[in-house]
Amino acid sequence: MKPATTVPLRPLLALAAAVLAAHLLVLRAAPGPLQVSASSVQPFITRTVALAPRPTAAAQVQPAAMQPAVLRVPPRAEPHRARAALAVLTAADPAVAADPPGTLALAAPSPAASQPAPTPTPGVQADAFRVPGSMRLHYEVTAQLRGQTWPARGELVWRREGDSYEAELEIRAPLLPRRMQRSTGRITAEGLAPLRYSEKARSEEAAHFERDNGKVSFSSNRPDAPLLPGAQDRLSVLLQLGAMIAGAPQKFPPATTITVQTAGTREAEPWLFTVEREEELQLPGGALKTLKLTRNPRKEFDQKLEFWLAPAMDYAPVRLRLTQPNGDSVDQQWASTDRG
Repeated sequence: MKPATTVPLRPLLALAAAVLAAHLLVLRAAPGPLQVSASSVQPFITRTVALAPRPTAAAQVQPAAMQPAVLRVPPRAEPHRARAALAVLTAADPAVAADPPGTLALAAPSPAASQPAPTPTPGVQADAFRVPGSMRLHYEVTAQLRGQTWPARGELVWRREGDSYEAELEIRAPLLPRRMQRSTGRITAEGLAPLRYSEKARSEEAAHFERDNGKVSFSSNRPDAPLLPGAQDRLSVLLQLGAMIAGAPQKFPPATTITVQTAGTREAEPWLFTVEREEELQLPGGALKTLKLTRNPRKEFDQKLEFWLAPAMDYAPVRLRLTQPNGDSVDQQWASTDRG
C-alpha cells in the first residue's frame, strides 16, 4: 500500500487568491448600474393640458356681416350752442351755424357749385353819396337758437380819415370768443371802395379787393371772383347803402331794388336789396324813424338779412336781423352812440 500524497497548502492559497482577483476585475469592468428589462416596468407618461379661456359675451355673438362704423358725437354743451347762434351774424358759411347739436357734418359741395350764378336784376345807380363822420354804435344783441335765447353785446366802430375808412363790427358774449368783421378801404366818388375784408373768431379769414387785377381773392384758397363795379363786402355794404340813400332819398321809394356785388371771405356774389317801407322802432336807445331794407334768400342756404337805417343818424344801421333757413336768428338793436 502506497502512502497518501500530501498537497502543499501554499500553492492552493495562491490559486484561490488569483481566482478572487480575476472576479474583482470582471466586476469593475461592467458598464454602469444594473439595467432592468423594459418588459418588467411600465413607462411613466406626463401630459400638459392647456385650458382654453372662457369666451366673453362679445366673442360668443358673431355678427352676420361687417357693418359700417357709426360715429356718434355727444351733444354740445350749452356755450357751444350759444357760439353757433352768434355765428349766424358773422359766419361766412351759414351751414356751419345751422348744424343741430349732436351731429358731425362732413364737407359737402357748396350749393353754388351745382347751381348757376344768379343773374343780377337792374338796380338803382346813385348819383351822390353822403358818407357819415366817425362814430361808434352800441347794440344789444339777442340770439334765438332752437327756442333758446342768448343775450350778447355788439359794437360798430366807423372811422373816417380823409379819403380812407375803417369799419369794425364786434359781437361779445360771456364765456365765448368775440366775433369780429372788419373792412378797410377808400372813400371815392362812388362811395366806399373796400380793399380788405376779414372775419375773425378763433382764426381769421380775409378777402382782398385787387382792383388793379380786377378780381377778389380769398385767403381760404377759394377761386378768385371777378371784381364788379361798386363791389362791397358784408360789412361795408350796410354803410354803402346808407350813404347812397342819404345822398338822394327821393330816388329810393318802396319796392326799389338795389343790386350790389357783395364779398364774404369765400365768395363774391350779387346781393339784391329791396327798399320796403318806413317804420318807427322802439329800440333800447329810444324811438327812431327808420327805413327798412331786406335781402331775401335766393338759394337753399342763403340767410335773410333785414336792416333798418335811421335818417336822423346819417342813415346808420340801427337794427340788423339775420335769419337762417331753419328759423334761428340774431337781432341786433341800437342802444347808444358815441361821436368822434
